[in-house]
Amino acid sequence: MPTPDISITLPEPPLSQVDQLVDSELVRLATQGDPLAFTAIMRKYNRLMFRSVRGVVHDDAEAQDVVQEAYLRVFTSIRQFKADAALGTWLVRIAINAALDGQRKRGRYIRIDDMAEPERLSLDERMAAQPDAMSQPDALAERGQIGVLLQRAVDSLPPIYRSVFVLRAVEDMSVEDTAACLQVSEAVVKTRYLRARAMLRDALGAQLEPHIPGVYAFAGARCEAVVRHVLGQLKRLGRLAPPI
Repeated sequence: MPTPDISITLPEPPLSQVDQLVDSELVRLATQGDPLAFTAIMRKYNRLMFRSVRGVVHDDAEAQDVVQEAYLRVFTSIRQFKADAALGTWLVRIAINAALDGQRKRGRYIRIDDMAEPERLSLDERMAAQPDAMSQPDALAERGQIGVLLQRAVDSLPPIYRSVFVLRAVEDMSVEDTAACLQVSEAVVKTRYLRARAMLRDALGAQLEPHIPGVYAFAGARCEAVVRHVLGQLKRLGRLAPPI
């Protein structure tokens, strides 16, 4: 069960000036407990964090819980961030580790660094074994039939391939950054990405590839819910600086 949110008002005035700050300055302000900096970081990286976690877990609600947990890990240890690394890479690495920890607690042992091939079940069979997303009216209304079918196919990829595919194809992350996030070699990233694309192409055909960037949408109310939850927990932990 997710921890109940603690009531908190999102920082005012609007974040336009803070949003323009570079990551290093946002981190500096975050170490001082600045709620504007925490909020700006989350709004900037929420989608990347969510999609990275969805590369490991199969459920949107579970992924959102993991993202919130990951942000609490990040913001309670923000002083450990090394400026020689990209903030996004550091955040994703923590988020993926949080997702893997959550799977282990549920008795689901997933190792995205494992070079062993997953069970040799075709993607068509994997899709058939999953709940029929095409029968979900809300999903159809939100993304359309093609988007639902494509997301269902991506969900059906084994985690070692899905995690790479989401970062490379959905988030358009470089091979180098993907390898850093997943803590595997660049050669592993290239191999798994090609394999993932081949499986999807075999199952769906190449005509659906232009729709890939829309997989695992994350914005609006869900994005703000993450911001409010994390700020509420930081307030409870005494990590937010008092208002000036």
